[in-house]
Amino acid sequence: MPAIEPVLVSVDAARAMLGGIGKTNLYAMLSAGDLESVKLGKRRLIRVSSIQALADRAVAA
Repeated sequence: MPAIEPVLVSVDAARAMLGGIGKTNLYAMLSAGDLESVKLGKRRLIRVSSIQALADRAVAA
């Protein structure tokens, strides 16, 4: 059975995926609209597709 790829990740996982950036930088990216997130209950989860899109934009620049 193939592994299921996550659609949403925690703030800490998103920070790790982005090279270990700080929480302040991550929340600034959310405020600027560079990353998309959803709130489920009290948890803020980041869309993996928006992390990939951010990386793609950074590589293209």
